[in-house]
Amino acid sequence: MRILLVEDDAELGSGVAASLKREHYAVDWVTDGPAAATALTTAQYDLVILDLGLPRMSGLQVLRQLRARSDAHKAVPVLIATAMDSVTDRVEGLDAGADDYVVKPFALDELHARVRALIRRRNAATSNMLVHGRLTFDIASRQAASDGTPLELSVREAGILEVLLLRAGRAVTKEQLMEGLCAWDSDISLNAIEVYVHRLRKKLEPAGIQVRTFRGLGYCIDKAAQVTTSSSTGYAETASQQLQ
Repeated sequence: MRILLVEDDAELGSGVAASLKREHYAVDWVTDGPAAATALTTAQYDLVILDLGLPRMSGLQVLRQLRARSDAHKAVPVLIATAMDSVTDRVEGLDAGADDYVVKPFALDELHARVRALIRRRNAATSNMLVHGRLTFDIASRQAASDGTPLELSVREAGILEVLLLRAGRAVTKEQLMEGLCAWDSDISLNAIEVYVHRLRKKLEPAGIQVRTFRGLGYCIDKAAQVTTSSSTGYAETASQQLQ
């Protein structure tokens, strides 16, 4: 999953970016409004973490510009992370199109939880645990298991599996996988994506999970299987996804 971090405080930005990378997110970090606006027109993100008090263009201007767009980029979830904590500030940010709002200083664990919640919400998942037949995948730990036995996946393989499970039944192109896994400073090719998918496919076969290839469209988890998301209270929602 790829995140755009927009934060002009060097110490805070460095710390947040490092913490997100430790959680295996691909992170692009910019420090002013125009740079954020440019990034949002040139790359597809799964989430934006946005400060409001930015140089050269405020965070609210960036947010309003994003939500006014007519393309698919405008739907990216936005988490405002700012020291502006009045009720008026919160209302203005949420009304401008933010999906969540956290006030500085914040605990990194809380930030990570809010990030996971927004990514789940965008993909219509109800908890961190995805269940697909005999396969389970924990979004928080990035741990996959087959019949309760952990699968040995690389960071890249786990990232691809997460994307495919969250979009089960829908084809995901190699370009989309590459964008979702890689920040600007990463070096990965489309051929490498093919290699990771090939390795992942072999590791999932014993669990009866198929990663199907649709020529010209991309990859998807077998649409005939069901994806179940279970909450901590034991409630489960099951939905059969159709290839779109």
